[in-house]
Amino acid sequence: MSDLTKTGPASNPDILFGPIRKDHVQRYSTLVVLVVMFLVFALVVDKFLTPQNILNIAQQISMLTIVGAGLTFGFAAREMDLSVGFAVGLAGVLVPLLLVKGVALPLALLAGLGAGLVVGAVNAGLVTLVGIPSLIATLATGSILFGVNFLMTGGRAIYGGLPDGYLWLGQGKVAGIPVLAFFMLAAVALAWFVMERTIFGRYIYAVGGNQKAAELSGVKVRRYRAASLIVCSLFAVVAGTLLAARLGSGQPNAGERYLLDGLATVFIGMTMLRPGTATVLGTFFGALFIGVINNGLNLMGMDTYIQSIVKGVIILVAVAVVSRSTKLNLL
Repeated sequence: MSDLTKTGPASNPDILFGPIRKDHVQRYSTLVVLVVMFLVFALVVDKFLTPQNILNIAQQISMLTIVGAGLTFGFAAREMDLSVGFAVGLAGVLVPLLLVKGVALPLALLAGLGAGLVVGAVNAGLVTLVGIPSLIATLATGSILFGVNFLMTGGRAIYGGLPDGYLWLGQGKVAGIPVLAFFMLAAVALAWFVMERTIFGRYIYAVGGNQKAAELSGVKVRRYRAASLIVCSLFAVVAGTLLAARLGSGQPNAGERYLLDGLATVFIGMTMLRPGTATVLGTFFGALFIGVINNGLNLMGMDTYIQSIVKGVIILVAVAVVSRSTKLNLL
């Protein structure tokens, strides 16, 4: 047998399978963690694997997934929107406030979308025209929205007087499946199609990958950076509208937790499928990751502060698995 045969690819499986294994680790390790975590909860918690609880998880992550889907556009364009939690709260008080004042449901819903468009346009203008980094601009607008939300309601929650048609959006079921789950799937499908199958999505990725190269290729960089921030706000107000319908009330501070959890869904999603890149499907699995953690720990009866510690550790471990082998280009 010749030396070539002895030292060729066939005699060295690492040459053939090493890169494949590394690529699979990068793409699917976080998904493996999710599956293992799911199985552990299924074995430890009696009610975890019941059909009712699976539907509960879907319902619980619906608004988070919608927020995360919007944030995916921003991350793909290398823009971070820190105002999304407060935009959720804005729609969550504006729409109920209009409804209790007798405004028709379609008009109230359009007003919520309009508010998101205004917030997104303000963020986009500050970033692309004034030149303020998105991290700072959206942090400031988020602070303003926080005050506006409480100003509109006088610091009080809005209870009662909400029409049944509106409450059905957040509390209703179709064939036993929560309506919120359908909204979540529709948002994911729409965002995925736009990002993966349209020129708009390809240009968003191009801008996020290399702005100078995109500009030299004829892409209007400012336009797509602005569009990504507007999309973030629009998805956030949709989530806020559904959240208020789910709660049956308008809570000025109800959307705050969707900022950190929403960012976490995208961060986790960037460790899988296309590591280092924000993808809609990755974000969906990131939301499912957080939803399984929250639901499993709740069923185990853990205190909230313990849940925060455990969730943080699990997220760090999941991200660390891939970040050691691939560069996460966040911003």
